[in-house]
Amino acid sequence: MTVNSLSRQSPFTTADGSAIRSILDSTNAPVKNQSLAEATLPVNGETQRHYHKQSEELYFILEGEGVMEINGEVCQVSPGDGILIPAGTWHQIRSSQTTPLQFLCCCSPPYSHEDTYFE
Repeated sequence: MTVNSLSRQSPFTTADGSAIRSILDSTNAPVKNQSLAEATLPVNGETQRHYHKQSEELYFILEGEGVMEINGEVCQVSPGDGILIPAGTWHQIRSSQTTPLQFLCCCSPPYSHEDTYFE
């Protein structure tokens, strides 16, 4: 059985410049097909617009509000929202001007810097 506590995970910076804490991935568990991480964007923070050739992503908003953009389509997001980001789609998430944004990110196959492409 593998149980990892979020509080014991050190943050790292992804290729798009966001800071995340990996909850479960191949660096800290016997994971083969997916990864799960927690990300936090500061007030008025944003990820760099990018896409993944291989990884499909799921975001789940825990706290705060923001704006999600996927292939030019823009939507307000808030706690309880689940977001599908298909592989190969350009995307970016931005926090509001008043609150930080905290969300979970699940990638399949697992996140890798090498699978992250920028404009």
